[in-house]
Amino acid sequence: MKNIAVIGAGTMGNGIAHTFAQFGYKTNLIDISEESLEKGMKTISGNLDRMVSKEKISEEDKTNTLNNITTFTQISEGVKNVDLVVEAATENVDLKLKIFKQLDEICASETVLASNTSSISITKIASVVSNPERVIGMHFMNPVPVMKLVEIIRGYNTSDEVTSNIMELSKKLKKDPVEVNDYPGFVANRILMPMINESIETLYNRVAGVQEIDTVMKLGMAHPMGPLQLADFIGLDVCLSILEVMYSGFKNPKYAPCPLLVNMVQAGKLGVKSGEGFYDYSESRKAEKVSGQFTS
Repeated sequence: MKNIAVIGAGTMGNGIAHTFAQFGYKTNLIDISEESLEKGMKTISGNLDRMVSKEKISEEDKTNTLNNITTFTQISEGVKNVDLVVEAATENVDLKLKIFKQLDEICASETVLASNTSSISITKIASVVSNPERVIGMHFMNPVPVMKLVEIIRGYNTSDEVTSNIMELSKKLKKDPVEVNDYPGFVANRILMPMINESIETLYNRVAGVQEIDTVMKLGMAHPMGPLQLADFIGLDVCLSILEVMYSGFKNPKYAPCPLLVNMVQAGKLGVKSGEGFYDYSESRKAEKVSGQFTS
């Protein structure tokens, strides 16, 4: 695989494109919004600048990485003659099904179709593709250029050959791929999201405040970031979406989203992306000031 297309120029999409391009792959970054593409490329350039300043890469490496990326606003143009498409659109099942239907119509039959979904069934996504054996999950972690893990999710029909090829490709990106089977939340979010949800329940029940909960988990459990701060960085809307997928898939009340999480999303308090979540990011993108909700 030498030619890659990434659909979606948001946080995950631009991070995935950055990573492929940095390792020498010709990468097409696709988004229907020209503004999103410009923002995504600005993010990639900024991240590369930081890597140069830390002497992790050279200026030449930065230039080569940017030169490996071409942007497109039309999927039909962006996926021409590529070996792999990685869909990194919003975590919405209807949107993903629509994209994969379109990919099935315009991509060559041998093109591997991957989704960066963090919870939606790969088998369900593959059900709209004429040859579902080529559909697989590549769940990168954020920030993509830094985090080593890639969950490789096999759908019910994903072939051994496709799985093996994607595992090897991930290793060429200096990632550590882990193969998992297709159940709601896979492994990472099946474990992580109930922990985050329980942390929100703990706040909702006034057991402790935001900083106190995060401090307990950081100092007591050696977590690099507290669960409420992590939820802010993931996006509270994304956390809610994943929990809803797991609750629907397992029919188990332990996955039911906390009412506080639901209310915060409805109020537009989505975390870092909106400027406020459990912490206030209005002055900077660092969690410096606790918001007023149920703080001790």
